[in-house]
Amino acid sequence: MEQATKKISRRFEGEVISTSMNKTAVVLVARTIRHKKYLKQYVVSRKYKAHDEKNEYRVGDKVEIKECRPISKDKRWIIVRKVK
Repeated sequence: MEQATKKISRRFEGEVISTSMNKTAVVLVARTIRHKKYLKQYVVSRKYKAHDEKNEYRVGDKVEIKECRPISKDKRWIIVRKVK
């Protein structure tokens, strides 16, 4: 008897930095990492293209994104909600 396994999707919080594309927002996700040897903390950031169906999010909004099926060549994320 096989059981269906549910895939755990990744979730990140970031800031919308561009909304110039239709139904797409570019979200900047910054993470703080500690160096293994020198123990110094530093920031690593990455930009993700996320799906925004209603074009409701604006530049500067803090949002939560989650991983989803590929929507286009670059979009593999969807905006879940606005973070307060």
